[in-house]
Amino acid sequence: MSGTVWATEPHADLPIKMGTSGAAAKPPTTVFKVFQKAVENHGENVALKFKDTSGGVSADDAPWQTLTWAQFYMETLRFGKSLMSLGFAPHRSINIIGFNSTEWFIANMGAIAAGGIPAGIYTSNLPEACQYITNHSEAEVVVVENEAQLDKFVKLAATLTSVKAIVMYRGNVPEGTDCGFPVYTWDQFMELGGEIPDSSIQERIEAQKPGECCSLIYTSGTTGKPKAVMISHDNMTWTAETLTTQFPLNETSRVVSYLPLSHIAAQILDMHGPMFLGCTVAFAQPDALKGSLVKTLREIRPTVFFGVPRVWEKMYEKMQEVGRSIKGAKKSISTWAKGKGLAHARMQQYGAGGGVPCGFGVANALAFSKVKANLGLDQATCCFTGAAPIAVEIIEYFASLNIHILELFGQSECTGPQTFNTAEAWKIGTCGRPMAGTESKLVPETGELCYRGRHIFMGYMHNPEKTAETIDEDGWMHSGDVATFDEDGDDRTEGPSGFMQITGRIKELIITAGGENVPPVLIENEFKTELPCIANCMVVGDKRKFLSILIALRSEVAEDGTPTSKLAGDSLTACEKIGSTATTIEEAKADPKWTEYIDKAVKACNNRTTSNAQRVAKWALLPHDFSVEGGELTPTLKLKRGPASEKYADIIEGLYA
Repeated sequence: MSGTVWATEPHADLPIKMGTSGAAAKPPTTVFKVFQKAVENHGENVALKFKDTSGGVSADDAPWQTLTWAQFYMETLRFGKSLMSLGFAPHRSINIIGFNSTEWFIANMGAIAAGGIPAGIYTSNLPEACQYITNHSEAEVVVVENEAQLDKFVKLAATLTSVKAIVMYRGNVPEGTDCGFPVYTWDQFMELGGEIPDSSIQERIEAQKPGECCSLIYTSGTTGKPKAVMISHDNMTWTAETLTTQFPLNETSRVVSYLPLSHIAAQILDMHGPMFLGCTVAFAQPDALKGSLVKTLREIRPTVFFGVPRVWEKMYEKMQEVGRSIKGAKKSISTWAKGKGLAHARMQQYGAGGGVPCGFGVANALAFSKVKANLGLDQATCCFTGAAPIAVEIIEYFASLNIHILELFGQSECTGPQTFNTAEAWKIGTCGRPMAGTESKLVPETGELCYRGRHIFMGYMHNPEKTAETIDEDGWMHSGDVATFDEDGDDRTEGPSGFMQITGRIKELIITAGGENVPPVLIENEFKTELPCIANCMVVGDKRKFLSILIALRSEVAEDGTPTSKLAGDSLTACEKIGSTATTIEEAKADPKWTEYIDKAVKACNNRTTSNAQRVAKWALLPHDFSVEGGELTPTLKLKRGPASEKYADIIEGLYA
């Protein structure tokens, strides 16, 4: 089904939302036209860097290997032809589940070459969630990383009605594996298309149109079943080009790929953006988020780095631990240098007038350059964050070290970015200004942020009802977010174009028993600023007489990603500050000094509220932090309020007893 501004079937060719001038008027193209141009202009440049750790070689000992853009392109065609050998038709789907790798890129681009539509699946998904996506996308081929991912599909093979084959790109297929369809190793699969002439896949490439779907991004599902966001060739190519041209990037840029490629941010920043530039993407190790990421950063020294808030928070916590061990003159110098760094950052913000504080050059030489080198960010000209809220305190901490984290805002439904800060125009505590060539508006009654442009998705596959709720008849996409803009606008965009702040989600608004609408995110951010020891928190109080807040303290995380009760980072700093001997969350709960400390913070936050309805009356410490494994967070680390409320229902009820 389709309208003039949206479509929900994978074979649709949606008219391009062309503008009359500027970025919105760029000629439409397809993903493979961009890929071919990258090969023509940068064919001998290194496209992909990776380490082969097969055969028991450790990541530390394995040498970096490379594929040029020309080699990457040829491998992509091989994959596409192998799909065609299985009878794969245009507008059909494949699924990919695994950590970021050359094979992930090749499978994704190979499916597009064959006229197909790749859909990534989060590696953390349980078998039932994998089954839903595979059947919903009607995937004919599933590409899995290893035996652990293969097992998810083998268990449910009889229910996978559209699947013709599985391809495993790490290790050998276990003997006796029985799915009712073939399971190939990577090498076996790549040989299948040997008899397909190059002309056949070139015909598929030439037949593709900018308005056709080239990717499915499954939402992480904070509520209900995930929806399949249909991204067109024009969505992907226009957004990637428009974004990359806003920053000092070129063919010498280096990117480290480690965030899930099933997420639109990673696809734009790791895959399609570099394709426009002809630059290099290096793959981190699968345990990147468990500690190895910094090693990769030191080896690659990326010029571009995107970290979700939790990544920056982990770096911050490690650096805080180091900071606590520094004493005497070194401590004084460090404090002095960070003061100069933060002053410099504030002076460089948009509208602040510029300038350099006295002593900044010395501070940079004594402290900042060494810190950046230790993090592997000494050559990074662009550091980003997004996908979830980040505390201003974290932004300011890195700014004090002369590392400017540029916050951005976006959604899968707008192919990634909608607003972003740039090196030339940024403000701490905002998500930046709207992307060039787009339009924005706020709904007067609710303050809901809406936007329009060539980055707006085609629609939710097989779901016209939800699509019509999201994209109105005039092409405005309703984000569901409540936002504000300041007055420092950008002439390249229409509508409000100042620096934007998200103040909450419409569906997350708490309606108290007195009928007051309360945006919980504003209150939660206030508490995180007041209490740096808070890792996560959640305001509750829907249909209640008063608000309460659940607090998760910063604590150590086990190797499997699950949070422990052992205090860490700013929680330990708080213990020193208040004279507490607590080392665990349980001990903190029982310590009157912690109770007094949090009570004071609650009072301070309440004194800054704009209405009595936003005052928090009670609080409770949770036994551990939120996590993906615990069910409180999505794979992109967004808070799942419903499941979290259910999980801690007893604690919540205790606050209102």
